[in-house]
Amino acid sequence: MSSLLSRAFAVRLLAAAALAAPMILPAPPPAFAQARNISLVRDAEIEALVREYARPVLEAAGLGRSGIEIVLVNDPSFNAFVTGRRIFINTGTLLMSQTPNEVIGVLAHEAGHIAGGHQQRLREQLARAQTLAVVATVLGVGAAVAGSASGARGLGQSAAGIFTGGMEAARRSVLSYQRTEEATADRSAITYLERTGQSAKGMLATFERLADSMTLAGVRVDPYQLSHPVPRERIANLETLARASRHFDRKDPPALQQRHDMVRAKIAAFTQGHAAAGRLFRDNPGGVPAIYADAIGTFLSGNARAAVSKIDTLVRAAPKNPYFHEMRGEILMKAGRPAEAATSFATAMRLDPHRSGIIQIGYGQALMATGKQEDLRKAVNELQAGLSRDREYAAGYRYLAQAYGQLGDVPQAELATADGHFYSGNYRDAKIFAARAQQKMPNGSPGWLRAQDIINYRPVGR
Repeated sequence: MSSLLSRAFAVRLLAAAALAAPMILPAPPPAFAQARNISLVRDAEIEALVREYARPVLEAAGLGRSGIEIVLVNDPSFNAFVTGRRIFINTGTLLMSQTPNEVIGVLAHEAGHIAGGHQQRLREQLARAQTLAVVATVLGVGAAVAGSASGARGLGQSAAGIFTGGMEAARRSVLSYQRTEEATADRSAITYLERTGQSAKGMLATFERLADSMTLAGVRVDPYQLSHPVPRERIANLETLARASRHFDRKDPPALQQRHDMVRAKIAAFTQGHAAAGRLFRDNPGGVPAIYADAIGTFLSGNARAAVSKIDTLVRAAPKNPYFHEMRGEILMKAGRPAEAATSFATAMRLDPHRSGIIQIGYGQALMATGKQEDLRKAVNELQAGLSRDREYAAGYRYLAQAYGQLGDVPQAELATADGHFYSGNYRDAKIFAARAQQKMPNGSPGWLRAQDIINYRPVGR
């Protein structure tokens, strides 16, 4: 899929070696603390909208100044989870949610996990369960040795029972704890939504969808084997509280609903294709989200000229929408018209209230593509400024390295390449390029010191 992705909807991999607390899906086994590759999406429009969804509930949870980061995961399933101070939310959650309120309910639940300190307590619970499992193992081994020494077969069989029974008790203890914390996070979410004057109807809709999915799939589960309460149980526990709120019937503002649908259009076009995006809005084919999906789908299919015409329709209808101008810049880059693309990106930057580093990096990339020497030097400045706002946007360092290379500044090109590898999690190559850059830089200079930081870096747990 990555070959179809534009710079504005970029995907990278993150090795997340942290304890995840999923909202919906059953938790993985205890080995979930091991590193796993997660495909992340970077997109200025989607990130801005999700941050706006999250801001009120984070404030209500007392987390407004806690530096909580929202991270988009390139996954079609409906799920979200927390690790550290980050909330990860799947693109599938946004795509499947009919209203902003459904996504806000998900974020409120995850805020409940962070505010409640559930990750730390889960670690403590796992430690206790591990102790129980060790004790069971020791007792089992002791019984087996005693049985062997006495020749009693019964003791040997009881040893196996002690061992397996102890492990099962430890596992069920952790699962029971997780179910309790999930229910607590659900109730906390209701509280945050009430404080912010928002409806909990979206949360109920989410659980109804999950319950219907389990029914259609013919899934029968033992509730004691799950890390989360079953959907019908969650609905029963929350419905009375949700309906008691004076905000229960409050609807999302029409403008916010349209922005939500445009984000869904973008995700559908990039991840599921032109036809799938069209089907998503077949009930309103002339609406803005449908035209947006069509323009992006046309762009991805390789027909840049037609895509420009379609996105221009949206620009004329909403000339102050920064993301239409950003997408126009993307399409013009594909059409081989970088000077015009740079103008579109510059307009997007001017209109963007969030001052996204991603859009500024796109501007720098377009300037670099013009091939003009004066634009090339300006491109370096814009790329550096964009990366100062979004330091972890790995693709931006590749563009910066190219710009420095075209200017003949090899040490800075190698340092930018090192940073790109570093923020992609490729620490081995990052150190190689940092060492190469450092050899060509004055000792103690800012670039030399940055290279030294990369060379000295040791990933946690290694």
